[in-house]
Amino acid sequence: MATVQSYRNLLRAARIAFEGDAPMLNGACNSIRRAFRDKANLPASDPSVEPALKHADEVAHFLKANLVQGIKDGDTYKLRIHEHTERGDNESIKFANKSPRVGGVKCCSER
Repeated sequence: MATVQSYRNLLRAARIAFEGDAPMLNGACNSIRRAFRDKANLPASDPSVEPALKHADEVAHFLKANLVQGIKDGDTYKLRIHEHTERGDNESIKFANKSPRVGGVKCCSER
């Protein structure tokens, strides 16, 4: 049953990520179908099934939360950000040029 759920989650995520882009959506759905068909004959007890389903769930999450498409509008691009798009707080950018310190001591590469 987890296989069907992972399959549906991937297709749903692809529909969200590639909405309005029929060629990309068709390509993603065909790729998903092919990947699941290739492993369709594996028994549920096969040790490679669990990691494959976990990977499928991670890909679905990535497609939904982190993939943003740009649409060209004249000389600029507009991003298609949707309700599922993850929005960061830019903390990593604020401290990008700062040296990491542990307990007030410089990192080993700074010595």
